[in-house]
Amino acid sequence: MIQLRKFKQLAAWALLGLFTSWIVSCSTGNVGTSTKQAASGATTVEFWTMQLQPQFTNYFQSLITNFESKNSGIKVNWVDVPWAAMENKILTAVSAKTPPDVVNLNPGFASQLAGRNAWLDLNTKVPNEVRSSYLPNIWKASTLNGKSFGLPWYLTTRLTIYNTDLLKQAGINKTPTTYAELAQAAQQIKDKTGKYAFFVTFVPQDSGEVLESFVQMGVTLIDTDGKAAFNSPQGKAAFQYWVDLYKKGLLPKEVLTQGHRHAIDLYQAGETAFLASGPEFLKTIANNAPKIAQASAIAPQLTGDTGKKNVAVMNIVIPRETKNPDAAVKFALFVTNDENQLAFAKAANVLPSTVKALSDSYFKDVPATASTVEKARVITAQQLQQAEILTPTLKDSKKLQKAVYENLQAAMLGEKTVDKAVEDAAQQWNQR
Repeated sequence: MIQLRKFKQLAAWALLGLFTSWIVSCSTGNVGTSTKQAASGATTVEFWTMQLQPQFTNYFQSLITNFESKNSGIKVNWVDVPWAAMENKILTAVSAKTPPDVVNLNPGFASQLAGRNAWLDLNTKVPNEVRSSYLPNIWKASTLNGKSFGLPWYLTTRLTIYNTDLLKQAGINKTPTTYAELAQAAQQIKDKTGKYAFFVTFVPQDSGEVLESFVQMGVTLIDTDGKAAFNSPQGKAAFQYWVDLYKKGLLPKEVLTQGHRHAIDLYQAGETAFLASGPEFLKTIANNAPKIAQASAIAPQLTGDTGKKNVAVMNIVIPRETKNPDAAVKFALFVTNDENQLAFAKAANVLPSTVKALSDSYFKDVPATASTVEKARVITAQQLQQAEILTPTLKDSKKLQKAVYENLQAAMLGEKTVDKAVEDAAQQWNQR
């Protein structure tokens, strides 16, 4: 399913929704009604997805039927696993050496197990001409130590949803495009309306948006040896940026305790002017807060001087212990080919990860009378040209976020100077 904190919500919302993080209890998955038991002598490929039933049951029934008709010796057993159960369930299966053959994960979590050599190295299984059909920056998201551990599947990228009424009250005629412009707008909005410009979380286990902002501001997080590289002038400037906003009262105090979900709640309540989120939340806002939705417009994602844009990736991995590697690769490539990616992107309001599917007119042309959701599709597709996984693929990436966020919080609360906070965060990472 659909980094970060954000993708958890695509899964739970528009894919039932979009965008957030990963964890919890073991559970038996729901077996899709299209599942067929293997006939005698046939190879069975067990395919796990994350919380895609019942909304996409028909899509996968059709996809599996189509695959089986073209591959008479292979049957597919589809198991849909609740989002919260996937981590424990796949960890248990991999540890017991009884994994499924094909699994829908995300690069962040998959890379943790890639560091333990849990997945098939696809460099040995996917020809270069097939590999080149995927967006190059997105392919890199599922690479660790030179090995490709996953196939890119569907994508989302943030955009800026904003309240035109609040901006008008604040006398702002142009939406900010950079974090520097956002800081200026935040002061103006607070002075003129008493409201906040936006909400972003500093809870270590939640969204990686702040960590991503460092990269957008030109910070190198990790050097080639895996050591902290953010104890630098750029890193200190990024720390100072967020500390200044908090100390000036331009961020809600709950940024230290509440997760990304609170950003959506505040925006829907008319308490913030900007929401950095995926386009699928436009429908959520329309359902929950029609008046706010009516006043809402969209703009490209905020970035820093680098111009870099975030993308959240869902991928497909194949466990190294699969008993059917060739059949598993064949099915994984089928799920993520141009035709099927385009069909799923249309069904789920997400973006495809292949060059050909993304070049379809569906992502380029909308009428002048297009809805905000349709316009958002074009904006987010255009952003993919500058989009990448902003935080490095690491087997313990959450420890990096924890080190940075905990020390940022200390600086925001005045418990440490910015220089000390940066130094301590770097030391915490290096001594993990």
